[in-house]
Amino acid sequence: MLAGFFLIASCTRDYLPKPLGYNRLELPPPVYQPLPDSLPYSFEYSKYASLLPDTSNIRERYWIEVYYPTLKANVHVTYKRINHNDKLLKEFLDDAYTLTAKHQIKAYAINEAITKTPSGKTAVIAELEGEVPSQFQFTVTDSSKNFLRGALYFNTHVANDSLAPAIEYMKKDIMHMINTLEWKDK
Repeated sequence: MLAGFFLIASCTRDYLPKPLGYNRLELPPPVYQPLPDSLPYSFEYSKYASLLPDTSNIRERYWIEVYYPTLKANVHVTYKRINHNDKLLKEFLDDAYTLTAKHQIKAYAINEAITKTPSGKTAVIAELEGEVPSQFQFTVTDSSKNFLRGALYFNTHVANDSLAPAIEYMKKDIMHMINTLEWKDK
């Protein structure tokens, strides 16, 4: 009789589905390596990343992608020579600002900071909040000969709030790239 009661009572409950789970990200400790000597700049990048040629339609010789396969993340790096041309520097800075500003439609905030690297280069760092395709962008220049721009992209449909640990991890790696950046005379 008691078993019949439990059988009837167990059949009257409504089923509640479990919420979707999120993948756990295993973020390795940072370990860095230098770029190859074939570029007019050098910085240290993660040993967990691969260097790929830029695949955009407007790519140039020294443009690269630093690809993190486990995070499905890319840091697009573009490089331009300035050759003491202030007009050219202004054009590159304006282009970088315009590319960042295009994210204003979906961004909750764009936080920019101007800083100096340990070797004295000027860097502009832009952190973008919200459901934007690029969460972190930067430019670095010596204001006379060289200009470098980078942007972080994740190749995934996961919302940025779920990607937060990976975004923070990538920001630290990118800041290491910026702080170890050196120009080469070619």
